[in-house]
Formats: sequence, C-alpha cells, structure tokens
Amino acid sequence: MEMKIVEGGICAPKGFKANGLYCGIKRPANDAPNTQHKNDICVYKSDVLCNTAAVYTQNKVKGAPILVTKANLEKSGNKSIAVIANSKNANTCNADGIEKADMMCKLLANELNVPKEQIVVASTGVIGQVLPIEPIKEGIPELVNGLDYNKNNEAATAIMTTDTVKKEYAVQFEIDGKICTIGGMAKGSGMIHPNMATTLNFITSDCAISSELLQEALSEIVKVTYNCLSIDGDTSTNDMVVLMANGMAENKEITDNTAEFEIFKSALYEVMANLTRMLAKDGEGATKLIECITSGAKDKDTAITVAKSVVCSSLFKAAIFGEDANWGRILCAVGYANADFDINKVDVDIKSENGIVNVCRNGAGVEFSEEKAARVLEADEIFVLINLNDGNDEATAWGCDLTYDYVKINGDYRT
Repeated sequence: MEMKIVEGGICAPKGFKANGLYCGIKRPANDAPNTQHKNDICVYKSDVLCNTAAVYTQNKVKGAPILVTKANLEKSGNKSIAVIANSKNANTCNADGIEKADMMCKLLANELNVPKEQIVVASTGVIGQVLPIEPIKEGIPELVNGLDYNKNNEAATAIMTTDTVKKEYAVQFEIDGKICTIGGMAKGSGMIHPNMATTLNFITSDCAISSELLQEALSEIVKVTYNCLSIDGDTSTNDMVVLMANGMAENKEITDNTAEFEIFKSALYEVMANLTRMLAKDGEGATKLIECITSGAKDKDTAITVAKSVVCSSLFKAAIFGEDANWGRILCAVGYANADFDINKVDVDIKSENGIVNVCRNGAGVEFSEEKAARVLEADEIFVLINLNDGNDEATAWGCDLTYDYVKINGDYRT
C-alpha cells in the first residue's frame, strides 16, 4: 500500500474545519493588558455527520469531559459533528465538572445549530481546579465564526500544556480508486504511561467506514501505539482518543473485514505511531527519544510487554540521560517483564545514527568499546534492539530520558 504524507493535521481530510484562540481560562497573575498568550481552546467540525470511535483513560478517576463525551456518543449512536477542547484546566475532581463539560457541549451545539449529543468535549491541564465557564462562553462565537479548512495549526497549539512543539501528522492513501486521508493532532508531554497516557489525541478521516469497524480499528491500533508510550509512569485522568470519519472521500463504505479495511488500519497505524513518537520525543524535560524494539517474541503481547518494561525503567531512562551504556539496566527491566521467555536466549543492541553497539548475547554481557558506546549515546534518538530469539512477533515502545528538568517542570506545575 502506498501512502503519502501530507500537511494539514486534522484539516487534511475533506470537510474538516478548525479554529483555536486564547479565551483566558487561566489568566496569569499580574497579567498585562496587551500580553500575547498561547491559544487555550479550540473547535473543529466536519461539514457532515461523522461515524465516531473513542477510547479513554484506564484511570479510575476520569475527567468530567470523558464522562460527558461517553454519554453523548451513546445517545447519538456513535455519531458526532464537532469537538471542543481546552487546555490549562482538566475539569477533573470538581463537584460541578459534569455540569461545566455539558455546558460546553450545549454552548457549541447552540452556536452550530446541532444536537448537543453530536458534540465531543475534552479538557487537559491542572486537576482539581474549578473550570471557569465564562471565558469559554464568550470565546465560542468567535471560534465558530473563524472556523476554516486551514486552521489546524490554531487548534493544535490550543491543546498544548507543557508541550514544547505542536504534534500533527496526516497521510493519504487510495481505496476503491478514491483518495482517502487520515489526519491527527495530539498533545502530551508529562503524566504519560501506557493504558492511554496524558494525551489528547484527535484523528479525522474522510474515508467511508462503519462506526463498528472504526471502533475496532481504533481499539486495535491504540494497543500498539499510544498504549506503548511511557514518559513517567503516571496514567492521566483525561486521556482520550477520538476518531471521526465523515465519508466525504466517497469510497464504498467499509463494513466488513476486507482488504480495504486492512488498508485503512495501516494508514491509521501510520498516523498514530508517528504521533506517539512525537509525544515521546517531547516528554517533559527530555533530551533524547528512546525507541525500544522487541523482536523474536512468541506472540505480540510478549513483545509489547518486554518493550514497555524497558521504556518504563526510571534507572534506564536516567542512564540514557547520562549517556551511560549501562546495559544491565535494560536486561534487568527485561527480566521483570510479566511475560514468559528464556532470558538466556536474549540479545541486546543499542543503536543510533552514530552506529550500533552489541552489549548482550544469550543473556550475558559481551565486550564492547565504551568509547563507541559513548558516541552512539550522544545522539538524540536512541534505539534499543532486543531479540528474544523465541518466535516471529515484534513490537515497539516509545519513551524518553529522565532529566533534571522533569523534576523542575513538575515541582511547580500547578503554581
């Protein structure tokens, strides 16, 4: 299958408009009148009703927007037409949280003249602080009036919190002779751990596909992308992935597990995997991306479990920050992974654009040049290659190094 990377993020597929602006959800103390602020709220909308799929955080504490979105999609039969999302405030653990999230949906629905149940709402930011609804109420008319097919950037920046860069990706592919597109945007930098991390992920498509298969595809692909991401071991309360498909590419609707469905899933993986990689690289305080590839596993779950175990190791992440080829920390993390394999058959290599160093064979260390290893670890993208030599399955997990700046950022995050 041929795929073409295209610009536009969530606006790359046909029929999707977006907008974002600063409405003042969290106004800084001593704020000067003419201060320029980063966008803190966005809306994106399809020209027609979309089949919609979603997955949510596994945290027992769930933000009010998640509860309202789930209820809306249940009432609408998994249909939606627009999304409203804000940063600065998670609207979580608040007595009036559901009321406020529901009000955001009602305000946008009234402005768009659509049923409230067709609105998806999402929030990210500080937990436990009351969400001010007035600035949102005042900002929605301007958001809607400014909706445009080329304002994906305004939306992508509006969902950023401690992110240092916006995260967008989109691809085009062909089904039934029609050009289809999947585009996405994501946010996330800290409080990220497998089982849906502190990430808001919004994906759009103009492909015609049933809501049932849309959910099947999303649930399958999230397992090998976002759920294989870890920055710091904390699973957020507000994680959400929403996938909307409006059918405007005019391909024959995908309703069965056909070759066309496999093409769609491949394109969805391409978008979600690249967004996952961006999230890992922009981890709070991070200086290096860690990509762990486990091969030679007897099944997919074993490969995933081992790869995740390595990227979740704080000791290994610290070693990568220090550019120390302490491969024993890798094998230690492999060893406590909850999976069945023979540790005496495991091989480990560390690789970057500067070369590759073999550090372990058959579960034991091998001689290597510390000087070469230091050069390999100087790069800002580090690959850990683990071969279990026990089968043909493989999986990838993504993370980043653990730095002094991570502590600084999170030491005063709320204040």
